[in-house]
Amino acid sequence: MEADKWASFSEGTSDSEVYVEEPDDDDHCCAYGSSDIPKLQFRKDISRSRWLDPLGVAEVVERKGGLWTTTGIVRNGKIYCFIEEILYLAEIGALHLFSNDDTPLSLEHVYNKVAEGKSGCSFEYYEVYKHLKSLGYIVGRHGIPWSVRRSKVNYAINQDTPETAKSGDEESRNNILLAEMFSNMQIGGLRLAFAVYPPNSRFKKSAPGDPCFVLCLASEYPPSKEEIEDLERHSHGIPLKFCLVENGRVNFFSFNKVELPILP
Repeated sequence: MEADKWASFSEGTSDSEVYVEEPDDDDHCCAYGSSDIPKLQFRKDISRSRWLDPLGVAEVVERKGGLWTTTGIVRNGKIYCFIEEILYLAEIGALHLFSNDDTPLSLEHVYNKVAEGKSGCSFEYYEVYKHLKSLGYIVGRHGIPWSVRRSKVNYAINQDTPETAKSGDEESRNNILLAEMFSNMQIGGLRLAFAVYPPNSRFKKSAPGDPCFVLCLASEYPPSKEEIEDLERHSHGIPLKFCLVENGRVNFFSFNKVELPILP
């Protein structure tokens, strides 16, 4: 069994292990079927967003409330949300999602998008994201800058896109750059998922600083020594933690290197 594999592997090797209690009936938890979708919460300040299917993200077209200080990435003066951010905000009643023709998209539609796994998020990833957000952490996708200045965006477009793209308007070229950034966010394999920051009322997307740790979602088998070392190299000195989602329970753990003395 999966639990047995982890129990035999991690005993005595994990320096931190957090178990999330099973949610109460009144909790808003992630659902996998339309009959289990939680009731929406109602807020006074509700933002609006438009789903961009080619990119697998939503553009925020009307911002309300203070949630956007720590949610979404900024590109060329616009805020874009990843699917896990959309679902989290929709569940707490802070965001309405619309299609390109302004048709309202239901919460069930967002769940189906997550189930497709084409936008860089699975239900396991969402469970982790939701848990961290509920604890007050600031969570962003690893390797994706919170903000890019307009001059840098235009420079990257002029350097990296073909001549046919340069002839288009600025909006189309920015969409091309966004598509290139998100094209490698498919589910599968062991990879760094989230950059996690401590609660900070002065957080700025233009200068977020270093995260307190980067998080990798583990599979049913423990990562090998080689995989851990490779992930540590890509974390650039930021503490690395792993997460395992099992039966709705979110478990965090990390590894320490121990040098054993050579016995005579």
